[in-house]
Amino acid sequence: MFFGRERELSLLTGLLEKRVASLVVIRGRRRIGKSTLVEEFAKRSKIPLFSFQGLAPTNKTTQQSEREIFVEQMAKHGIAGVASNDWTHIFHYLAQRVQQGRAIVLLDEISWMGSKDPDFLGKLKMTWDVHLKKNPKLIVILCGSASSWIEEEIIKSSAFLGRISLKMMLHELPLHHCNQFWGKYEKRISTFDKFKFLAITGGIPRYLEELHPNQSAEENIRRLCFQKEGFLFEEFTHIFSDIFGKKSDTYEKIVRALVNGSCELADLYKKLKIEKSGKLSEYLDHLILGGFVVRDRTRVLSTVKPSKLSHFRLSDNYLRFYCKWIEPVKDRIEANAYDHNSLTSVPGWDGIMGLQFENLVLHNRKAIHKLLNISPEQILWDNPYFQRAIKAHPGCQIDYLIHTLHHFLYICEIKFSRHPISKKIIKEMQEKMRRLKIPKHISKLPVLIHVCGVEEEVVESGFFAKIIDFGQLLEAP
Repeated sequence: MFFGRERELSLLTGLLEKRVASLVVIRGRRRIGKSTLVEEFAKRSKIPLFSFQGLAPTNKTTQQSEREIFVEQMAKHGIAGVASNDWTHIFHYLAQRVQQGRAIVLLDEISWMGSKDPDFLGKLKMTWDVHLKKNPKLIVILCGSASSWIEEEIIKSSAFLGRISLKMMLHELPLHHCNQFWGKYEKRISTFDKFKFLAITGGIPRYLEELHPNQSAEENIRRLCFQKEGFLFEEFTHIFSDIFGKKSDTYEKIVRALVNGSCELADLYKKLKIEKSGKLSEYLDHLILGGFVVRDRTRVLSTVKPSKLSHFRLSDNYLRFYCKWIEPVKDRIEANAYDHNSLTSVPGWDGIMGLQFENLVLHNRKAIHKLLNISPEQILWDNPYFQRAIKAHPGCQIDYLIHTLHHFLYICEIKFSRHPISKKIIKEMQEKMRRLKIPKHISKLPVLIHVCGVEEEVVESGFFAKIIDFGQLLEAP
């Protein structure tokens, strides 16, 4: 199954118009579909693909073992008899195999290949300069989940300066493409049931591939998360050990500190009980580059200039679900002693689903803009908004705020409820709008985004400029 990624495929296809070789870098979260995208590109373009993947790091992984597994993969591509003692030697034989004609060379999980050998990237760069780039029809693609390593060692490296033709960061699939994974059951499964599954997987293609579309969300979640053989049962551990290695415990602690909601940097220091230093900011940057955390920066609405206030938010739905519901019962699951009850009966489920719902909506801003008839060029700024309480005005938090060129503020309330939303939402929004400190010339338009309907009184009140059903985000634009 392959859904979406049309823009990314178009960017890759555009490389075929060039008259010189191309070096491409693709980054993104584990399971986001980087190698699958390259395979689909090769398939559609009918170009031979030479794919190589690094060996997942363990305590026993060495430079030699990485070279040996690479040579084994070369043999499968018809490049046999290559010694594994040196990368220069290995790359030389690979370059000979693709010195003419259309070809794609994919080095997947390149950080695994090269992180244990300080000369790996230098030898790759030399091979590119001396051999690979001389084939004008060659595309070499460097892929990896360790985005911070790629950022520092390749993208920002002077060795690769001016050599990279295309840099690409893959994000979660839009919801309307996620909906396609239900196939012929797309119209038969309720919006709420789809939401429950997507609240755990987000738009991660590999997780969505594990969906049994003819089963309920509860059945799918039980199979994937609450059985020791389940695909998502051990995924959390693999994510951090494979990407962050020996420092995985530190990154896990930061993630756990963000599970119950976003917070400022100062609050994170307190939660983690550590002294202030630049190290935490560095770790947060790595999590942001990896696609697990986002930094929501707010604005001064009167000037649209950046504010000093920002919050860090856990944007990965699977990580939060694991920490809240799988990890606490992990031992019982491994002992086959856990009886999975309905998710909706678990204490705290509604609150956490509210955070998961916000993530799904914020990952699909373009669909919200389209439903509100806002074109991209009209938007001055859009993000979650925070206003710290001071003597002059009270504090305020808006789930999602869109500020347009025409001085309109779309104040979006992303409201999760298992039941139709009652009219008390109007008073809640009125209070938020009262607290919001903005110049008088700016118009305020409240927007409600929901998943299980609203009561008739809410619609009839005419208070909201727009009421958006989650089901609308699942529909193709």
